[in-house]
Amino acid sequence: MQKRKLGSTGLEVSALGLGCMGMTFSYLPHPEEKDMISLLHAAVDRGITFFDTAEVYGPFSNEILLGKALSSVRDKVVIATKFGFNLNLDGSPGWQGLNSRPERIRQVADASLKRLNIDSIDLFYQHRVDPDVPIEDVAGAVKELIQAGKVKHFGLSEAGAKTIRRAHAVQPVAALQNEYSLWWRKPEEEIIPLAEELGIGLVPYSPLGKGFLTGAITSNDQLDKSDFRASLPRFTPEALKVNQQFVDLLVSVAKEKNATPAQIALAWLLAQKPWIVPIPGTTKLSRLEENIGAVDIELTSADLATINEGANKLQAEGARYPERLEKMTGL
Repeated sequence: MQKRKLGSTGLEVSALGLGCMGMTFSYLPHPEEKDMISLLHAAVDRGITFFDTAEVYGPFSNEILLGKALSSVRDKVVIATKFGFNLNLDGSPGWQGLNSRPERIRQVADASLKRLNIDSIDLFYQHRVDPDVPIEDVAGAVKELIQAGKVKHFGLSEAGAKTIRRAHAVQPVAALQNEYSLWWRKPEEEIIPLAEELGIGLVPYSPLGKGFLTGAITSNDQLDKSDFRASLPRFTPEALKVNQQFVDLLVSVAKEKNATPAQIALAWLLAQKPWIVPIPGTTKLSRLEENIGAVDIELTSADLATINEGANKLQAEGARYPERLEKMTGL
């Protein structure tokens, strides 16, 4: 597996990471724990060193899973987790609002360290910007955790350009985790140029459009009512029909490369910048191996031109999130 550095902080990870959220959160039914431990071990065996989780995924169960699976290979892996929510008091999935007060950040760090069974969090993201807490206070709290040895690197997720600059001035930001894929290219407007300027890595989540760009989802009927994608505007029956054009574009290139649409979607992301590290999620070994195969696909300048020219003619149908969730991004 090739390695990449996330910006100028020296944080080196595999060119492709693994998003672990779906192993215990958002997608039902959840797989058996033993099967996910086997999958995580398989990822390590195949060269993946970068694993993404968060306390809110479960809550807690995702971090606990990674703690069980990865503690035996701690020296080989980089673990990223997140803070920023008030979780439901009864332990049910979801949250009661944002909370990035310094005391809450310290509390989350200590609890995450125990669940992950590690001495230091490799990358600690603010999950969503809290408008009630100055970002300087957030960055300062993480800086103190870094000085104490509990955290190694600071990250932000779905933050806007002004917020990133202010945070970076207090504590250098190692990575930005933003949604970025062929059908969500908004980061190209401000975030990617800013990341390049400041020396910050980009970690695209949902790099396969929440599974849509694989070509496996052609109808809203395929989604269980418990699947959170069923509530997303981009996954309505009408939107899926329009958005199929993105899959068709990927399929056309994939045929030329003897690859799959998912592999082309990931290879396109990897070709954008050498400090971009996508974190596709999966619970299936076959999909894991398919995704890893994208790292070895070389898209020529002609291939990239074909993809970009085709995508530029398309307009994704439907918002990526309902309004209440979209309001939590880009602050």
